[in-house]
Amino acid sequence: MRGEGVLLSWRPIPGLCDDESAEIHRWNRARRRKTIVSLGGASFFASVSLAPDGNNNSDDKIQETFPRAEQLIKHPLALLALFPKDLTLFSAGAIAGALSKTLTAPLDRVKLLMQTHGLRGSGSKGIALLEAITLIHKEEGIKGYWKGNLPQVIRIIPYSAVQLFAYEIYKKILRNEDGDLSVIGRLIAGACAGMTSTFVTYPLDVLRLRLAVEPGCRTMSQVAFNMLREEGIASFYCGLGPSLIGIAPYIAVNFCIFDLMKKSLPEKYQKRPETSLATALVSATVATLMCYPLDTVRRQMQMKGSPFNSVFDALPGIVERDGFLGLYRGFVPNALKSLPSSSIRLTAFDTVKGLITASQKELERIMEENQLS
Repeated sequence: MRGEGVLLSWRPIPGLCDDESAEIHRWNRARRRKTIVSLGGASFFASVSLAPDGNNNSDDKIQETFPRAEQLIKHPLALLALFPKDLTLFSAGAIAGALSKTLTAPLDRVKLLMQTHGLRGSGSKGIALLEAITLIHKEEGIKGYWKGNLPQVIRIIPYSAVQLFAYEIYKKILRNEDGDLSVIGRLIAGACAGMTSTFVTYPLDVLRLRLAVEPGCRTMSQVAFNMLREEGIASFYCGLGPSLIGIAPYIAVNFCIFDLMKKSLPEKYQKRPETSLATALVSATVATLMCYPLDTVRRQMQMKGSPFNSVFDALPGIVERDGFLGLYRGFVPNALKSLPSSSIRLTAFDTVKGLITASQKELERIMEENQLS
């Protein structure tokens, strides 16, 4: 029995007590003692014992049914179920994010150079894709394409993990009483997840940009100390407003389309990795087209000496200087980078969720077999 107390009921035994009415008393389980009760001058002993609640031997039962070493070797998938689910999901998002950023770092560096070239004092309004690729190789060699990748990887590990994990949490919060999640709920969950991860890791994003585009900076620590000394701590959050505005619709649209497309497919196709990859490509493409101008605004506001103080200054300022296409400078390398990057992250995360479910079923099956044997 469970609870703070146990409700004890008894009735007089015929011939031992003349009182036919029932008496109900509270018995404190913590004392665990026999109680002597007197009713109407007659007395009798009430011998009380607690029925097992099924948990007294739970540790022994778990030890008996827990998979043995040889069983885990034979069924390695069950090992995954031994780790906390939340930790597994968090780690999967981190690893997938780091891998995707490292593989696409050259295109990201080219994109950043194209977005900010007009502010570097070169006298040029912009730089083309091939020119940016050639310029990086000429000035810095092959390693130049991965310049700034370390702080990007350091940033993307918590960023990707927090974003994907937070999305799952927000979806649980926003589900209705029937457990369903509306399209609006998915959009809100994606927007909140994007803003949460952006706010947590934004200083690392600013450091990565400065390291990638400003000459003379060798390490992330040098950039950080120079920013603190010359511009103050507020410089680490320059452009945060447009970043939050830009990331919220991007992640909302990206994750929402991904979920809805997968849900609309026949069940036999939903769990396939290639399905996740294809739906992730479509969702990332639509989201990127919609939200890229805000990313350009954010990057130019992050630059040292930027003439723009707000999104409302930057948007017309960039259009006036570079034309409407200036808002989409670097879009091609960004698309080439973000599409596989987003696809890798979402596919890996979706695959791990499927593996977690399968591992839990495998562990339960082994434990049931051990219980019956």
